[in-house]
Amino acid sequence: MYLRYTSSGYVFISPQDNLDMIVDGLLATNYNEEFCLAIDFNPVFIASLMAAGFLVMSIRQEPEGLRDQEDIPEAILLPKLHLVRSVLFFPDLHIKKSLKTLLPRYELRVNTDFDFIVNRCIAIHGGDWLTKPLVRSIKRIRKNSQPTVKVQPVSFGVYRDGILRAGEFGVLVGRVYTSYSGYYDEDSAGTVQLVLTAQYLRDTGYAFLDFGMPLDYKTDLGATNIDPRCFVRLFREARRGF
Repeated sequence: MYLRYTSSGYVFISPQDNLDMIVDGLLATNYNEEFCLAIDFNPVFIASLMAAGFLVMSIRQEPEGLRDQEDIPEAILLPKLHLVRSVLFFPDLHIKKSLKTLLPRYELRVNTDFDFIVNRCIAIHGGDWLTKPLVRSIKRIRKNSQPTVKVQPVSFGVYRDGILRAGEFGVLVGRVYTSYSGYYDEDSAGTVQLVLTAQYLRDTGYAFLDFGMPLDYKTDLGATNIDPRCFVRLFREARRGF
C-alpha cells in the first residue's frame, strides 16, 4: 500500500483510501507515530476510520506539514492507532470489594441522554480534541446510520435516585466497543459506570472493551496492554458479520 506522508512525517489519509490497507501499511512499515492526519469531516469517512480500528480525534489548530495546502478547515482530524492499546477482556474484569457494595445503588442506562453526556464530557475535559466539527459528525453518524458502514455511537450512563451521576460515550463496531470519553459528578460513580458498562457488554455478547490509551485506572479494572498488530487482528475478528 502506498502511504502518503506530510513534510513532518505523518501519514495523510483521504476518503478515497482503502482504510484496511492503510492500517496494514502502517503496521508493515512500523510507523512510529500514533496519529495520522486527515482533513475531511464527512460522517461516512469518519465512520469508515472508526470501522478500520482508528480512534478518531481532532485538533482546532493547523498542524505543521499541512500549511502549504489550501482550504484548510477549522479543525484537523487525527485518526489514532495506538502504539500500545488498553483492552479489557471481560473474564479479566476486576471489581474491588469496596465497589461491589455500591453497584446495586446505581442503574445503568444505554443510549439515554447521549447528547447531554457528550456535552458534559466536553464541559469537564474541554474540547481540545472533541472539536465542534468532530462532535457534529459523530452526532450525524448516530442519527443517520450508514448501511455500508455500520458504526454506532453509543452512550452509557449510571443513575442514582433517577439522577444521572456519571456517563461516557464511544463507538460500537461489530462486537467491539471503543470508549471515547467519560465523566463523573460524584465519587465512585465513574468507576461504577465502567464496571456496569463492562458487565453489560459482556452479557450482550461483545468481544472486548477497547479503552484506547493505557492508564492506571484501566489496568486496575483488569485491562491488558497490547501492541497494534495484536489489536488489529482481534478487532478485525470481532467486527466480522456487521
